Amino acid sequence: MNKEKALDYIQNHTIIGIKAGHQRPEFLEIWMVVVQNRIFARSWGLAEKSWYNTFLEDSTGEIQCGETVYSIKAMIPEDVNDLTEEINQAYLTKYNSDHNIQYSRGIIQEKHVVKTMEFIILE
Repeated sequence: MNKEKALDYIQNHTIIGIKAGHQRPEFLEIWMVVVQNRIFARSWGLAEKSWYNTFLEDSTGEIQCGETVYSIKAMIPEDVNDLTEEINQAYLTKYNSDHNIQYSRGIIQEKHVVKTMEFIILE
């Protein structure tokens, strides 16, 4: 399991599987971006039983990059405010196709920015 392979996969694929905690039986497909060789995602749904809130209670989980599954630790990055503009730009650049543009513009709004999480691959 190689962090560089995961970063490459995430940079080149729009939908990434995530499993938060140990309760979920299957992977949920979400958007992720890579900024400064770090992996970030923002919660879109804002639901109480979201992957984001699950990670707040249990920071362990997995991401699925094609056939490869990586164990991860989720955390709110201490430098999130310093990275917000770069993460916003990463979303706007990566998800700029016709049907995604309204969502990429949405996910850079404050209600989603405050739900930014970083995923650390455990090697």
